[in-house]
Amino acid sequence: MGRKYLLPNEGTYYKANLHCHTVLSDGHLTADEVKKVYMEQGYSIIAFTDHRKYAWHKELDQEDFLAIAAYEVDINDFEKRKGDFSRLQTYHLNLYDTKPWENSEEKEKSVLPERRYRDITYINGYIEEMKEKGFLTCYNHPYWSLQTYDDYKDLRGLFAMEIYNHGCEHDGLYGFNPQSYDEMLRTGQRLFCVATDDNHNCYPLEHPLSDSFGGFTMIKAKKLDYENVMEALQKGEFYYSMGPQIYDLYVEDGYLYIKTSDVEKIFVVQEGRNCYKEVAKPGEVITEAKFRLTGQEGYIRIQCRDARGCFAGTNAYFLENIMSI
Repeated sequence: MGRKYLLPNEGTYYKANLHCHTVLSDGHLTADEVKKVYMEQGYSIIAFTDHRKYAWHKELDQEDFLAIAAYEVDINDFEKRKGDFSRLQTYHLNLYDTKPWENSEEKEKSVLPERRYRDITYINGYIEEMKEKGFLTCYNHPYWSLQTYDDYKDLRGLFAMEIYNHGCEHDGLYGFNPQSYDEMLRTGQRLFCVATDDNHNCYPLEHPLSDSFGGFTMIKAKKLDYENVMEALQKGEFYYSMGPQIYDLYVEDGYLYIKTSDVEKIFVVQEGRNCYKEVAKPGEVITEAKFRLTGQEGYIRIQCRDARGCFAGTNAYFLENIMSI
């Protein structure tokens, strides 16, 4: 078997925040201010996902920056205790517009779902409706939303889920949700995973509780323009990170090859409980790993961790697709 790249060999990586709030909803910075501070940190892409408010900040686009048209919707349960939002279960979904130049007037009305939390058939129908309108749907922060396996196991039609949400990590140390991702995969769902900030900027950027610059998605696209970035997203040509970088990921002659920045651990999570792993000795680092694939893994996804405890990882790749190449 020849070399099969799981992360594309060609193209350029662009750093993206795919969950961001501005003064259009409950954020504290304008879209222009968000662009400025994020570009200073090396970001090239922002999806502006204000609550219940569709917006395409096309005026911010330039050669080295792209604004993605998007918004965030919610489907809330009814309160178990009147006025107690802290116990309210909810679905939060980010909607990314793949073709904002089409049907723009209709989209500006911000199509919102009904409050039918317990009706999974309706929720999946809404996801399908938005897909037909040109949107990719991302399922957000399951732990913050107080959701369990029963709430998300029957979701269908999702583009991705948030495996890490930096704002939620500040809210209660529950921003990282790899178990939820695996549970969804094991129910037969085929979806990707992203890391985001979900920044509202209630605190100054230099404050330790600032919700900016903690979770990001590295998108590898042929060019920094709307069509190429959306194509990369739909193909899953990206990885998530809190800091570490993944430079190379491919399969050749039955072996999986991984190259990263300095990390302490490189794990290959699988559909079952088995896991391939390479771990550095105390005080040392590793930057690559090689594992023999048996074809029995079901799916694989890479998860690595650096000395600061920050993770990076990939989407799931199914062996039926890898081994058939």
